[in-house]
Amino acid sequence: MLVMRPAQMADLAEVQRLAADSPIGVTSLPDDRERLREKIAVSESSFAAEVSFSGEERYFFVLEEPGSGRLLGCSGIVASAGYSEAFYSFRNETFVHASRELKIHNKIHVLSICHDLTGSSLLSSFYIEPTLAHTPWAELISRGRLLFMASHPERFADAVVVEVLGPSDDRGDSPFWDAVGRHFFDMSYAAAERLSSLRSRTFLAELMPHYPIYVPLLPDAAQEAMGQVHPRAQISFDIMTREGFETEHYIDIFDGGPILHARTAGVRSIARSAVAPVAIGASERAAGRTYLLSNGGLQDFRASLVELDWTPGQPLTLSAETAAALGVGEGDSLRLVAL
Repeated sequence: MLVMRPAQMADLAEVQRLAADSPIGVTSLPDDRERLREKIAVSESSFAAEVSFSGEERYFFVLEEPGSGRLLGCSGIVASAGYSEAFYSFRNETFVHASRELKIHNKIHVLSICHDLTGSSLLSSFYIEPTLAHTPWAELISRGRLLFMASHPERFADAVVVEVLGPSDDRGDSPFWDAVGRHFFDMSYAAAERLSSLRSRTFLAELMPHYPIYVPLLPDAAQEAMGQVHPRAQISFDIMTREGFETEHYIDIFDGGPILHARTAGVRSIARSAVAPVAIGASERAAGRTYLLSNGGLQDFRASLVELDWTPGQPLTLSAETAAALGVGEGDSLRLVAL
């Protein structure tokens, strides 16, 4: 059994091991010890804070194998993207060029830089060990964040977004960056992403072109990369699209990967989750239905996957071991949603 919980400073070495294996472009998970130390410290403060609306809080979770203490994944939530600086993206738009005299009417795909998504909550820092990428544990470390949001809606915005990594090769070259961003910065995509992870994306974004970019003028490789997903980010993309996120309107200004967005209340794991009381029994009555369960805690938040024979409106019968792993006892409540 694996358990999702808030990261602690004692996890730093394990978190850095995960960050070292994450692909280039995941700027929210830098392979830099001091930045990761800061990330965990900010997360610990965010979980401890009294909050009545979304602000500068940043929550960071890890996926732990309790027996060994080994970490197998991580994920995060930024309560309000662009709280202290604009959150930039490219918006897909269509311009019409027409001449009545020549009887010509052309629709042209353009990219316009914008900060439409500023203020949305942002799902970030997703990583799962490759051996677990196509298992239900990937659903846990990704969707467990949504159950946390469902239990603490006052801490998050009415909209939520996810940046999904776009295409790049093993050397860290990105066709979209080479066609657009590289003209404004004398550095490779990998260097730009590393600089962003150590400082901020905003100062680079502010130097990007603020006039519309006509997509037909870009090289074919860059056009083909727009809205496409890096192979190692496909699992995150698939999970979020099943959650009901829209994928067509925005792309990342660096690598052209899709930026998904949704109304928070309409996300599947939030809208369809239920709360039920806990009953302690000899063991769970497995019936082949796997549920994602979480308690309603903050610093003591826990989530995991359990097979249950559960009827809506009835208590959740858990073994003492499972209840202890989730930090609940007889009569406490858990939030759950089916996989």
